[in-house]
Amino acid sequence: MKKIFSTSALIGAALFGGTAMAQGSDPTYNAEHSAARNWNEVLLGAIRKDFARPTVHARNLFHSSALMYDAWAVYDGTADTFFAGNEVAGYTCELTAEQKTTIKANASDVAVARDQVISYGMYALLKSRFAISPGIATTMQNLTAMAEAYNVDTTFDSTDISSGSAAAFGNYLASCIMAFGDQDGSNQANDYANTFYEPVNDPLNPAEPGTPGMNDPDRWQPLALDIFIDQAGNETSIPPFLGAEWGKVIPFALQDTDLTLYERDGQQYYVYMDPGIPAMSQGDEALPEEYKWGHTLVALWSSHLDPSDGVMIDISPASIGNTTAVPEDIVGLRDFYNALEGGSTDQGRDMNPATSLPYEEQMVPRGDYTRVLAEFWADGPDSETPPGHWFTILNETVNDHADFEKKFEGSGDVLSDLEWDVKAYLTLAGAVHDSAVTAWGIKGWYDYVRPVSALRYMSSLGQSTDDTQANYDPMGMPLHEGKIEIVEAGDALAGENNEHVGKIKLFAWRGPDYIEIPQIDVAGVGWILAENWWPYQRPSFVTPPFAGYISGHSTFSRAAAEVLTLLTGSEYFPGGMGEFEAKQNEFLVFEEGPSMDIVLQWATYQDASDQTSLSRIWGGIHPPVDDAPGRRIGINLGQKAFALAKTYFDGSAIADPVPDPQPTPTYPLPVIKDSGSSLGGLMLSLCLLLAGLRVVGRKRVRA
Repeated sequence: MKKIFSTSALIGAALFGGTAMAQGSDPTYNAEHSAARNWNEVLLGAIRKDFARPTVHARNLFHSSALMYDAWAVYDGTADTFFAGNEVAGYTCELTAEQKTTIKANASDVAVARDQVISYGMYALLKSRFAISPGIATTMQNLTAMAEAYNVDTTFDSTDISSGSAAAFGNYLASCIMAFGDQDGSNQANDYANTFYEPVNDPLNPAEPGTPGMNDPDRWQPLALDIFIDQAGNETSIPPFLGAEWGKVIPFALQDTDLTLYERDGQQYYVYMDPGIPAMSQGDEALPEEYKWGHTLVALWSSHLDPSDGVMIDISPASIGNTTAVPEDIVGLRDFYNALEGGSTDQGRDMNPATSLPYEEQMVPRGDYTRVLAEFWADGPDSETPPGHWFTILNETVNDHADFEKKFEGSGDVLSDLEWDVKAYLTLAGAVHDSAVTAWGIKGWYDYVRPVSALRYMSSLGQSTDDTQANYDPMGMPLHEGKIEIVEAGDALAGENNEHVGKIKLFAWRGPDYIEIPQIDVAGVGWILAENWWPYQRPSFVTPPFAGYISGHSTFSRAAAEVLTLLTGSEYFPGGMGEFEAKQNEFLVFEEGPSMDIVLQWATYQDASDQTSLSRIWGGIHPPVDDAPGRRIGINLGQKAFALAKTYFDGSAIADPVPDPQPTPTYPLPVIKDSGSSLGGLMLSLCLLLAGLRVVGRKRVRA
């Protein structure tokens, strides 16, 4: 450790390729699913009805997955439990060997007992976690219905496991995890509020021109909206920075060696996997040219959101996907992203390995593709947030696919539905939880600006291309002919009294002022004053309520992609392709569209993850400097989570208890006659002494 001071229909029906449940619908019992799958669906439904808090819900997914995994593992002869009987970061969920034996002996039917433990535990845990959710009424209906399906007595709350009762053990596991959550650094008792973080910039009202109150152009700026509707569709007061101190939360697979402690204003920030400083506009380590380039790219890509501009592109895996390695440094981003045309260094794929046929071309308007991409991955109204989105992909695109076999790492015996689900959930949940701890720890410390603030701020300074012009400023916006220009006299944007002459104008998505009825209106792309630029978002949301660097979407998605690749033993989706269909003029929420049916397609889990990352640039939420380190860190997090989870599955995670040491016997030095050497006698004595030593190791103890 280093220490340094200084929609309700947005996703619509999830047509991923199986018996998909529509996002936003209420989960119901499915006899073909395991208890873990059914209860995970209840959790995802509760998340959709709650405030959009990806950090909180990544933690909920992790804690619930650990509960269900322990409910399975306690009856297994090989696997180690995670919480039950173990110490986790200083907290112990007591379970003696005798108690475990009693629990197993009490199970006349292990399958039924496991379902009981899961059901009692999940009912208790989720009832507690969502007690003050805005959707608690619906969530309680769903919890109760699922409990009834598994014959749960919802009035039974005993945690006495002395008899081996599966119901009591489920309650006990829930109580352990709830107690663990009270001291895991999340500040759950105070609704996860920050304890010391304060923004340095005054709030931005995007309905007003420019960025008044922008005291530091490198730091995050809160929003001041008349009404704020979060990404779950809940109307709330203006939100503070969500999770600025989340780096303190106890992770799954992260280690102290991954951690850097920083200090600012007398407070410590916990930063795992520190990616280093982003592209700053000022200061000793500033990269002003990269700051301008990265945020300007977001404005340039905003011009790609018009389906009527005549640009057609192939969005099949033949052209999109198989991206080259992510750059390791900020300057390398320029060669990775196509600033003018959009996208990155995708190479495409020649052949579907499942069918041995080429991927079929799919030509669509670029403006439809970019808008669908931005909204699909935005995880907006009634969504399960980014970490939950990958559980939906696991459940529906992978597990429900007709060709998929539930073999761990793609080999060996086919696992039961329950064993596959609890192992997959623990691994994926551990990865997304660590992603939240890592990404939000970085967000809190670096506190980096969002594009809506950076672009408006740069435009307020002028332009940085032509130093002969009166509006030249070294930190102004770079000019691009046909995309970023200076307003001149006679321009339609000049104003009645030419008050806007000399300002910067952008050829970009025109924003919510051009949308009166989202179901029938399309804002389109046109010339606007840069001081009025909007991300491709709803006017009641605008941009997430936390800093940009690093991208949470990129981190969550790449970590999840790594996990699914390792779990399944293949980088490819079952059948060689995952799909999502966005129906013409039905799918989009921000405005009407798409203008034709669009099918998002991904050959591999990484391809889907990479599309997620690009969607946030087209959506105006992140510049490239937020995206690339999120991808790199996500790779590491996914691999770490899988490696640790695997040790629990094979029983090597928890060392066997070492018996109390016995006194080492002492032996008199024997009398060796005619040895001819005092050294020979000494060696023989040493051998006798060593024979009495205990060799201690995993399952290797002898005396």
